[in-house]
Amino acid sequence: MEGKQERHKTKSIRCIVKLGGAAITCKNELEKINKESLDIVSSQLRQAMISGRSTPTKGPGMDWSKRHGESEVFCTEDDFGEDAFADSSRFVVVHGAGSFGHFQASKSGVHKGGLGQPLVKAGFVATRISVTSLNLEIVRALAREGIPSVGMSPFTCGWSTSERNIAAADLSMVAKAIDSGFIPVLHGDAVLDELQGCSILSGDVIIRHLAAQLKPEYVVFLTDVLGVYDRPPVEPTAVLLQEIAVREDGSWDVVKPVLQNMTKVETTVAAHDTTGGMMTKITEAAMIARLGIDVYIVKAATSYSLRALNGELRGNIPDDWYGTVIRFVS
Repeated sequence: MEGKQERHKTKSIRCIVKLGGAAITCKNELEKINKESLDIVSSQLRQAMISGRSTPTKGPGMDWSKRHGESEVFCTEDDFGEDAFADSSRFVVVHGAGSFGHFQASKSGVHKGGLGQPLVKAGFVATRISVTSLNLEIVRALAREGIPSVGMSPFTCGWSTSERNIAAADLSMVAKAIDSGFIPVLHGDAVLDELQGCSILSGDVIIRHLAAQLKPEYVVFLTDVLGVYDRPPVEPTAVLLQEIAVREDGSWDVVKPVLQNMTKVETTVAAHDTTGGMMTKITEAAMIARLGIDVYIVKAATSYSLRALNGELRGNIPDDWYGTVIRFVS
């Protein structure tokens, strides 16, 4: 049961996007961003946000910070058209931590609580330093594509948990940012917990709560694999599950392909992952689908992810598209 929450009347949301930590970072190398993937993802987000516009060209960048070895960036009013950000306010972005934050949290036990212990308190600080530094880099990547993005940390926005379930989630600043024409960029975070002192609030859980409150047309999870498999995708016999139907009671069936004796999906979780891995993703995606919102799980930085972001899968799934669609059936 989720705690304090308010339904905010705000501009209609077209899509909420989850940037999986494994897709945008090198997950086995501490605090290393997968720059190539992040740049492609940022470009695809820009293309999706301006799809249908008569002039889908890249606007001027908004990261004006000077970096070592780079020339100074400066823009004038003439560089921006009057409708430069006409449709961009209809997206919300949430990202995972990947190689940022998970190591600090698992080493110190932040996800288990116990703020009274010096190691846990230090780990809480270290985790937040790590995940907020990643958030800044993602905001900068989006800004360089001309996307008016603003970073928002759940901890500082007043989100908290109770036994790791959301207890409070203030969306007022998210709603104000959307209505002001910005793209909110939230992230998995270390937060305070009413019963165990502290916990880790995963990006997947954040996505589900945002979907319930903001009612987007569809939700896209960008991952480092093509979609959901019936077993770990590294296994040679793994089968990609292309369509999953979710019923009112939360149970689900694989619709495509037709599998024999399909009773469960086997998943693995990295030793340092404190958020539950793919199983959490499937569970949260199913809960979103129960709201009547289609969920697409697809490999980041591919032609398949661009089509998902563009909303091309809301009818029948094209035969030449690879990913997983999770949707509600009555």
